[in-house]
Amino acid sequence: MWEFISERWDLIAYNALQHANLVLQAVVVATVIAVGIAVIVDRYRFLDPIANTVSAIGLTIPSFALVGLLLPLTMIGALTAFICVAFYATLPILRNAVVGFAQVDKTLIESAKGMGMSDLGVLLRVRIPLAWPVIHAGVRTSVQMSMGIAAIAAYVLGPGLGGYIFTGLTQAGGTNAVNYAVVGTVGIVIVALVADLLMLLLGRLTISKGIRA
Repeated sequence: MWEFISERWDLIAYNALQHANLVLQAVVVATVIAVGIAVIVDRYRFLDPIANTVSAIGLTIPSFALVGLLLPLTMIGALTAFICVAFYATLPILRNAVVGFAQVDKTLIESAKGMGMSDLGVLLRVRIPLAWPVIHAGVRTSVQMSMGIAAIAAYVLGPGLGGYIFTGLTQAGGTNAVNYAVVGTVGIVIVALVADLLMLLLGRLTISKGIRA
């Protein structure tokens, strides 16, 4: 195993960075989309059950099925992998963002408007900061979930460590089959742990001590 890793260390490290990069980009895009939708849902509360239903149904769609649906449109490659990861990443963030905005005290919003803040100013300086702890929890969950989805997205030649797992499966019984599978699996776990630590640090830096759980 150690010989296998030492011979391929540079490539393994590169793929680990690619895996993290795919998840990072997908989660950033997912966060923007989810927060934008949540703002609309908070404005029109009748959309709340619809958003929750979409989130629940979306999470039940098998990732392989989604990949199969995307292939005729986006073909094999990084774009299909990115869309797949971003789709699943959006769902837990959306659910938390809707809850987070709903919990913001309406009197604070009215006070901010009374001070002359515009709707955009209230959103950026009041609503998002107060809802951020709940949104951040959704983003953190999304990051961890996306690590596994990104591995499955390697089926369409997406970047990352998932390729090692599929190589191990296709070479089952071969000399290095187990090595490929173990390196891919353990590598994803390590990347996920590092990402979770970074998310904890992000929470410490961006969540006010007064509202930190």
